[in-house]
Amino acid sequence: MELIHVSNGKKLYRDGDKLIKSFDSTYSKAGILNEALNQARVEETSLNIPHVLEVAVIDGQWSLVWEFIEGDTLEELMQRYPEKREEYLNFFVDLQIRMSKEKVPLLGHLRDKMHAKISASAFPATVRYDLHVRLDGLPRHTKLCHGDFQPSNVILTKDGTPYIIDWSHATQGNGSADAARTYLIMKLEKKDDLAEEYLRLYCEKTDTALQYVQRILPIVAASQSVKKRPEEQEFLSKWVNVCDWQ
Repeated sequence: MELIHVSNGKKLYRDGDKLIKSFDSTYSKAGILNEALNQARVEETSLNIPHVLEVAVIDGQWSLVWEFIEGDTLEELMQRYPEKREEYLNFFVDLQIRMSKEKVPLLGHLRDKMHAKISASAFPATVRYDLHVRLDGLPRHTKLCHGDFQPSNVILTKDGTPYIIDWSHATQGNGSADAARTYLIMKLEKKDDLAEEYLRLYCEKTDTALQYVQRILPIVAASQSVKKRPEEQEFLSKWVNVCDWQ
């Protein structure tokens, strides 16, 4: 096996035509099994998804085994060919719109997940209450939401086929909330220009008012804050606290 990536208690190995994702003891068995189940459910859509092949204990650690997809991520391609960034970004947004048209009724609901995270956040009770009210006021959709849709989670094969990876946060819910999370991730990664261009394209292609997505951002920022990453807290607090609670 060839070690190809290490991050936050996870290791990725390539073993021929298989990808092995190994988890350390900080990850619960239930969470790991839920990730495999999410991915298996999304496999039933028309999207290109690496198939789950096995859930196993390898060298004493719970591991997920998938098909290995040969190719480059959209993030790698954007970095390699900056002159084609707009083309890749359009492709990325179109893929997200295609994804949001899929239905996976057995997935958990994004609304429930966000309510739980708002409740678990460290914001004052008054702010949490307002966030809950704002979340309840959003239209109730059942669109497929990735939860971490970013260019690094889209692999293009040599023939141009896009594969979407990392479905551990998959839910069903409001597609604009999923877009708000993509925007927030780009902002957290200091990709401000890319974030603004992305959101403009998303709103234009989906005929969504920019103000509508902006009203969702404080909810998404509060849910992100429960990860308790010190380098993110000040930025996320600004997003939550500057919102207009009318």
